[in-house]
Amino acid sequence: MTVFGFRIPMMASLLVWALLWEIVGQLDLIFLIPPMSSIFSAGLGLVQTASWQNATWITVKSFVIGMSLAIAIGVPLGVLMGRFRIIDNICGLWVNMFVSAPLSALVPVLMILFGMGETTIVVTVFLFAVWIIVLDARAGVMQVPQSLIEMARSYGASRGVILRKIILLSALPEILAGIRIGLIRGVKGVVIGQILVAVIGYGELFELYSRSFDMERFWALTIVLFAAAMLLSAIVERAEKRIEYYAGAR
Repeated sequence: MTVFGFRIPMMASLLVWALLWEIVGQLDLIFLIPPMSSIFSAGLGLVQTASWQNATWITVKSFVIGMSLAIAIGVPLGVLMGRFRIIDNICGLWVNMFVSAPLSALVPVLMILFGMGETTIVVTVFLFAVWIIVLDARAGVMQVPQSLIEMARSYGASRGVILRKIILLSALPEILAGIRIGLIRGVKGVVIGQILVAVIGYGELFELYSRSFDMERFWALTIVLFAAAMLLSAIVERAEKRIEYYAGAR
């Protein structure tokens, strides 16, 4: 963004909102919105507590396992759907249904099936992330020019070589885009799952802080989650930009 000829980074907008938040908090208009300075102070104290460190470890572990399963299953399934019409016809309806469904409503069912523990959180992360990964991988594969595949066949390339060096590389921008969106949805899934289970991880802390009206720590924990989601998204987006030439060649 450029103002009066000066380039202003996008992060500057966050500083503006933080300043407005601080003003509203200092005016003490709403007890739910404490001053931003108090939130940061509470956050510095929060990250030093054993309860936050244990909750972070549980949350990160559940998130990593769920996302790993979502990527390991979502990308191959999306590639198969993009390559084979029969698989697309069989799975397409279910994928589109789950990607648009209110998955939060399924968490109580998952609690009955898997109990009130980490397994439920892992499955919740998986369900929130996998469907968008499948759809983006499918879209990327379907956009691969058939002429490239025919050319590779004419030079005697095997199916494995065509898959690795043409299809996957050409679809890589869309696959990474799906993973990036899946990471954000996965963060949402791990938080929603833990809040509904409310006995482990960040869900336990959110329940504790909201019940005791400790809004400084409540908002500090929320900001930590937002920052983590933005950081993960930025890392994958940077990887997307580094392989943009595949899309250009395609």
